[in-house]
This record gives sequence, C-alpha cells and structure tokens, in this order.
Amino acid sequence: MIASRRLLRRVAIGSRCPLARPAAGCVALSPSIRGLLAMVGLAFAASLAVNGSAPAQDAPAATDRREKIVLSDRAAALHRSLLLVDGHNDLPWEIRKRASRSFDNLDIALSQSDLQTDIPRLRQGGVGAQFWSVYVPGETMREGTALAQTLEQIEIVHQMLRRYPETFELALTADDIVRIRAAGKIASLIGVEGGHSIENSLNVLRQLHRLGARYMTLTHNVTLDWADAANDKAVHGGLSPFGEEVIREMNRLGMLVDLSHVSPDTMRHALRVTEAPVIYSHSSARGVADHPRNVPDDILPLLAQNGGVIMVNFYSSFVVPASAARDAEAARLRDRLKLELADDAAVEAAVQKWKRQNPAVPGTIHDVLDHIDHLILHAGPDHVGIGSDFDGVPMVPDQLEDVSTYPLITQGLLDRGHDETVIRKVMGENVLRVLRGAEAVAARNR
Repeated sequence: MIASRRLLRRVAIGSRCPLARPAAGCVALSPSIRGLLAMVGLAFAASLAVNGSAPAQDAPAATDRREKIVLSDRAAALHRSLLLVDGHNDLPWEIRKRASRSFDNLDIALSQSDLQTDIPRLRQGGVGAQFWSVYVPGETMREGTALAQTLEQIEIVHQMLRRYPETFELALTADDIVRIRAAGKIASLIGVEGGHSIENSLNVLRQLHRLGARYMTLTHNVTLDWADAANDKAVHGGLSPFGEEVIREMNRLGMLVDLSHVSPDTMRHALRVTEAPVIYSHSSARGVADHPRNVPDDILPLLAQNGGVIMVNFYSSFVVPASAARDAEAARLRDRLKLELADDAAVEAAVQKWKRQNPAVPGTIHDVLDHIDHLILHAGPDHVGIGSDFDGVPMVPDQLEDVSTYPLITQGLLDRGHDETVIRKVMGENVLRVLRGAEAVAARNR
C-alpha cells in the first residue's frame, strides 16, 4: 500500500516529468491514464479521510509544489511592472444574460460577487489588456440570427467603453495597447468567438473588423460549412476552400486567426494556409489533460514554426486531468444513449444526471501552471500566453477564482524557476508580438 501511495504521488497531476523525455524515476503516462489515476488518487484521499491519515513518511514535504501559493513582494512588484494580456473574457455575454445588455442594470464599477469580473478586481489583478469575447451560441446559425446577435454583443463592449472611459479604451493595434496601458487604462480588444457570426460572408467579416474585432475564432462548438469544430463531427477534414479564403482575408485585414475550438485537422490546415502568426485565445495542453478543446502535442512544433501563441484556459474541465477524463466519459455516454433513445431531451437528461452523480474536480492553480510549464517545454517560452475564459465557464481552479488572481500566476511561475524575461513573455509580451506580426502581414498585403 505504501508503494501504491508513492506511485500515485509520482504520477499525480503536478508531476513535472517531461512527457517526451521522462527523467530518471519518472513514469511516462498517457493523458487518459493520468486522468484515471487522478480519480483513483481522489478516491484514495477520501479513504484516508475516513480511515485515518497516511503514514508520516508518505506525507508531502513542506516544499510540496501543490501547496497554496503565497504572493511575495518580489512577485507583486514584477506583476505591477509587466503587461498582462488576457485572451478571452465572456463578460459581455453575462451582461446580455443577467442585465438585459445594459450596464445600468449591472454596474461593474461596483463589486459583483455573482461574476468573475468587475472593475475593482480587474485593477487588483493588474490587467493591462483584455480581449472581450462577443460570443453568441452556435444555434443562432440555424436560427439566422448569428450576425444580429454578434452586432448586439459588440455594442455591449462599446457601451462599456462609453460608460467607464476612465477604466477602458478601445485598442485596435499593438501600439494602442502600449499607449492605453501607459495611461493607466485597460486596453480593450474585441474577439469574435465563432465563424458562424459571419454567416458565410467575407463582407460581414470585413464589417466586424471595422467595428473593432481583432480576432475571430474559426468555429465554436459546431462544425460550419467551411471549418470543422473540435466538439462536433468532422466534415471537411479541416477547412473547405471557402475556409481558406477566410484565413487569407483575415491575414489581409490584420485580424488574428484564433484556433481555439477547432479540430486538430483544422488547426493543421489553418497553419498551412496562414501567412500571419495565429493564436489560441483560450485553450490548454492536451498532453496534460486529454480534452478535445486542448491542443495536441504534435501541433506544438507547427505553432512554434508559425510564431503563434497558445493562451492557457482556466476551465477546470480543460486543465484538470480527472475532470477532462470525466468529460470524455460523459461524451461516450451521450453517444451510447443516442443509439438507444430517440428523444434528444431524454439523452441530455440522462447525461446531466450522470454528471451530477460524478461531479468535476475544480483543481488548483497548480493545474494551470502545469499546462504553462508543458507548453513552455514543448512549444517554447515565446508561444505561451494567458486566456482565462472568465465569466464563460462554471468552474475554475482554487486560487484562480476571478480576475483579481493573476498575480498568483506570476508568483507560481517564479516558484517554478522561470526567470522574469519568460514570465513577461507569457503574461503578455508574446501576444503583443503576435499582434504586431499580423499587422505586418496586413501591411504587406495592402
């Protein structure tokens, strides 16, 4: 039993064993096995709670890297001095859903405990630039309202800029980000989350760019007429010819191509077509947590060659291996039930019941740091960023509860031995470089 406990600790979620080159004494395991072992470890921990603590020799050392992170003066000063750029925040959708699209009904200048984002906590977190997502659901494509709702979401962002001019200012370029941050404001950029918003029209794409959109995620969770999504059936083997045209037009406009949500084949196809560096605005490493929303390891060298950036997501189901394994099991259950039940509502009810009986594990900030470490190792420090997905996800890890917590990432990276140059890149400089790269490609294509 003692040996089993030691093995579980070595392959725990926080193991720093490199997947590609396991060090002596490390156990190299696939992400799915790691997820299952994590669930075993949770069960073991529950058993200890009932039957008594583990023997003293198996207790974590005082320097165990899964301990809560404590912010030091050094990390706080470093965080204040760096540029923090977050690639994805869904506050505009929350304003639509909770406040009838009006900040008169929900004033973010005040603390809003039901949200993960408000101005006091943005200031506390040291946010320098934020991409605000103007997400609308994939169903709007079938309803014919995708563009109309996207325009309404863009207006919510512009309304926020007008309502709080002392805090936010629209940024359209990398230079704007630098200037706005130097003025003590939060540079605000717009990201379109899903190509369904353009309704198969390059003219609409141009219109969204004119309104301030500076990236577009090629798909959300639904495969389009021109691009395959990660969480839907593949139809095109990546992109259709029109999908290639979308990439080229985004390059011409200087609009970042966002590969979060797309299938691995779409990632590869887009990386072959694009002239400009790409982003993943809110994705993590599939080599750590085996979830289809994450980026496979074999894509990472292609991304590095392209010069792009993966902005690490904080959603527990994407970053915690046990929670990713739970999502995979729920997907398999849904597929089985679709063969057995004719009623889609009954299928979904059964899946939701199973999820309630098998809740996700929130994890901790260390799970997110594991993804950052993995991506630095396998893609390089120039190709990693931050894309929280705050106010777009129902569960986040401990110590990453809201937008005030970013300084703890800076501390965690210092604790793991990263130097200040690397930390500045990860927290924002990499994304600034990518945006400048896209602008340079656009200038050449004019």
